[in-house]
Amino acid sequence: MEKINIFCPATIANVSCGFDVLGLCLEQVGDIMTISKSSEPGIRIKRISGQDLPLQPDRNVAGIAAMALLECTGSEQGFEIEIEKRIKPGSGIGSSAASAAGAVFGINSLLGSPFSTSELIPFAMKGEELASGVPHADNVAPALLGGFSLVRSYDPLDVITLPVPDDLYVTVIHPQIELKTADSRAVLKKTVPLSHAIRQWGNLAGLVSGLYENDYDRIAASLQDVIIEPLRGPLIPGFSELKQIASEGGALGSGISGSGPSVFALSRGKKTAQAVAELMNVFYRKLDVAFEIHVSAISAKGTHII
Repeated sequence: MEKINIFCPATIANVSCGFDVLGLCLEQVGDIMTISKSSEPGIRIKRISGQDLPLQPDRNVAGIAAMALLECTGSEQGFEIEIEKRIKPGSGIGSSAASAAGAVFGINSLLGSPFSTSELIPFAMKGEELASGVPHADNVAPALLGGFSLVRSYDPLDVITLPVPDDLYVTVIHPQIELKTADSRAVLKKTVPLSHAIRQWGNLAGLVSGLYENDYDRIAASLQDVIIEPLRGPLIPGFSELKQIASEGGALGSGISGSGPSVFALSRGKKTAQAVAELMNVFYRKLDVAFEIHVSAISAKGTHII
């Protein structure tokens, strides 16, 4: 292959109780990336549509991730990247992760797949480090692998793919305000009370158990964040009202998507997810904030060639 088109999916990180270790991949929302082999060595970002982002590879998450992969392979093959950004930066649904994951997935494919998909995660994390200052994997792992990803360990990196109940759907509302990951991290505390940590560990274990056992009641009981959400929630207009609306609409639970400002809700069944979306829509139209709403299944494929 000399050229490929790739779908680079949006993701939801943390999923309430799994800060920096848990994420899921959306099926219907994502960017489109075109990667071509070039006669000139190195990485060139030729075009970005949809958003005003740097074309210089060393200032762009896709470029940083791509250069990390090439450096590891020692390949002198050059590549040109074009990105159609449909995920807004600072949205909280993995805009930087989609670009980083798409770049390494595409270049790896054009090189004949010297790395497995899981082995691409550390390269994509280099792009995340540029975006947020922290090389976290809770967005890039599900973006590459699909489904739910659990980062059991960062040193050494160990990512586990979790099962996805067939009838689990996601509603995401994105207030059109930019909330940078670095700024959202700035409000976090360095220490947490032991009692809060114990509750959070229990919720994360309960959520993983619920996914494995298709136990929607356990999933619902576990979608609680007692550490991060109380600090970041005030940064999002109408956050507490959105959580109440999601509950009234029948959602299993809701919370902040990644670092925000997007808010997600998990529901059993597409019909319930759409009903939650409509309630959120009615509420947010009353606020002086532009917004978008998505309803999506959870993708089993992750980043893929189209």
